[in-house]
Amino acid sequence: MTLREIIPYRLGFGAAPLGNMFRAVPDDEARATVQEAWDKGDRYFDTAPLYGAGLAEMRLGELLSKKPRDSFVLSSKVGRVILDEEEVGARDLGEKGALFEHGRKNKIVHEWTADATERSIEDSLQRLGVDRIDVLWVHDIAQDFNGDLWLQKMEEARTGAFRVLSRLRDEGVIKAWFGRQPHRTH
Repeated sequence: MTLREIIPYRLGFGAAPLGNMFRAVPDDEARATVQEAWDKGDRYFDTAPLYGAGLAEMRLGELLSKKPRDSFVLSSKVGRVILDEEEVGARDLGEKGALFEHGRKNKIVHEWTADATERSIEDSLQRLGVDRIDVLWVHDIAQDFNGDLWLQKMEEARTGAFRVLSRLRDEGVIKAWFGRQPHRTH
């Protein structure tokens, strides 16, 4: 199955700004933005746990959880687990450093193990208030984010996240998952 078959829309709504990307976005502005996107016909929504330490998923879920689930396509990402405890001090997000400095202060764990992948998906479903995510992307696994540890992280993903995502796809829980190259289904 190709990405175009799963996501037939030419444009989609990227939810990163809902996670207070670059600035603190008031709740009413976030709500109005998602509603306007829906009203204008957007039916593909992409988000990630990273975006504001879960804030974007929570805000997006406010609207999407009230819509018929088959009326939109939803994608999210794995590779991050958002903990209940808050981060103390400066957060290290590598090259994504200050992007979400105005997001929630919850601690973010970067991990692509099987357990972390399953927890990430379960937590995303809860924050979004939906029963399924159509497409999952393996987020920030490459060298440009992990530096010299990228091969170790890739192996962690290969033996953890990739296997979990393949199983979920085979079981029909998700439609597809993709790594860095979006035109190839694993």
